[in-house]
Amino acid sequence: MQERVLGNNGLRVSAIGFGCMGLSFGYGPAAERHGAIALLRSAVEQGVTLFDTAEAYGANEELVGEALAPVRDQVVIATKFGFRDGDPKNGLDSRPERIRAVAEQSLKRLKTDRIDLFYQHRPDPAVPIEDVAGTVKDLIREGKVKHFGLSEAGVQTIRRAHAVQPVAALQSEYSLWWREPEEEILPLLEELGIGFVPFSPLGKGFLTGGIDAATQFDPSDFRNTVPRFSPEAREANAALVGLVQAIAKNKGVTPAQIALAWLLAQRPWIVPIPGTTKLHRLQENLGAAPVALSGMELDEIAAALTKAPVQGARYAPASQKMVDR
Repeated sequence: MQERVLGNNGLRVSAIGFGCMGLSFGYGPAAERHGAIALLRSAVEQGVTLFDTAEAYGANEELVGEALAPVRDQVVIATKFGFRDGDPKNGLDSRPERIRAVAEQSLKRLKTDRIDLFYQHRPDPAVPIEDVAGTVKDLIREGKVKHFGLSEAGVQTIRRAHAVQPVAALQSEYSLWWREPEEEILPLLEELGIGFVPFSPLGKGFLTGGIDAATQFDPSDFRNTVPRFSPEAREANAALVGLVQAIAKNKGVTPAQIALAWLLAQRPWIVPIPGTTKLHRLQENLGAAPVALSGMELDEIAAALTKAPVQGARYAPASQKMVDR
């Protein structure tokens, strides 16, 4: 597995990480525990070193902690704070005392003595970002945290935070069907030397080609609330997937591998974190790392994207309010 560096302080990770959320939260019933642990350990064996979790993902931190305890010094564990009582439904809470409490709780759940990358899950307008960055800076001085990250933060928030404590990575959605970060975020990250960790790099599964207008999600799957996943939007967005499938077929790879290889080709400091509950999907995702796209192929993908504009908002209104732009 190739490696990449996030930020200017040498946080070295695998070129493709593992987004652990879906093992416990968000996409229907939690995965069977023993199988999930085996999957995470298989990811390590195949070269993955970046594992992403959060306080807000149910029992996910405990699962990740148990799975990675035997290989703790070989991996980078990222987790997040920022919701009241750890529940997104309760709103935001990045008060310094809350950040400290989450850090202590996460260390116990993760069975570790340090958090390698500690993200603010969503910017909290009630708490100055300088106070957030300063609190994480203190945790870094104490050795409980190694690096500071932000998620779904806008340009001014990133600048202000970075001035207090260097930001190693920004985590936000970025993929073939959500390219908004290209406008202002990527240029800023390049300027400041901040890495980028795209979540939902496969469009929450849509870019794999395995979802169509007739797909039925589990009642607890959050995609039921996402406008982009309404049957009408899925039908309209099938055109984009068809173009990606055609490009993948010509390249001799899968649509998922095209989507991930495209992200890796955008900048050398981009590290996507696809998630899965299946071993064959993990192997497919990691198989994207060596896929090299030529300038001509990237131009072909860019041309295809202009032919199939994406339909539907990426978040329901309540979730969109938590995004800082």
